[in-house]
Parts: sequence; structure tokens; C-alpha cells
Amino acid sequence: MADSSAPRDLPRSGDDDDMLELNEDLERMIEDVENMTVQLTWMAYDMVVLRTGPELGASIRILEEAYRNCRAAVCGDPDQE
Repeated sequence: MADSSAPRDLPRSGDDDDMLELNEDLERMIEDVENMTVQLTWMAYDMVVLRTGPELGASIRILEEAYRNCRAAVCGDPDQE
């Protein structure tokens, strides 16, 4: 009596040419998706970095300096941390 939990061989439908064509189609689709991902990444970069006003960078630098001054006042010398 055969063990019912043993894996069964599935009948092979099609031939190697079909599998090769399927693999090529999948590779092409993956490459297309990767290209779209790169394009979307550059679009996001463009929207966030290139279209951000220069005032934002100046504001961030002012806030960073204020943070350092406050931290130095509260914690003492920042080199001791």
C-alpha cells in the first residue's frame, strides 16, 4: 500500500519551450516593474527636494542651531555627553 503523504508527480503540461517563454515573459515584466520603480523614485525625489523652497533649508538650519543652544543650556557642555 502506498503512503498517501508522499508527494505525487504532477503530469507535465506543455514542453520546455513553453516554460522558457513563460520565464522570459516574467523576466520582462519584472524589469518593467523595476524601471517603473526607478521612475517613481526620481519623481518623488523631484517633488520633495527640487521643488522645496530654499527658505525651508534656512529654517531647518535656524531650528538646528536653536536646538543645540537649548540642549547646551539644559544639559551643560555637549562634549561631556
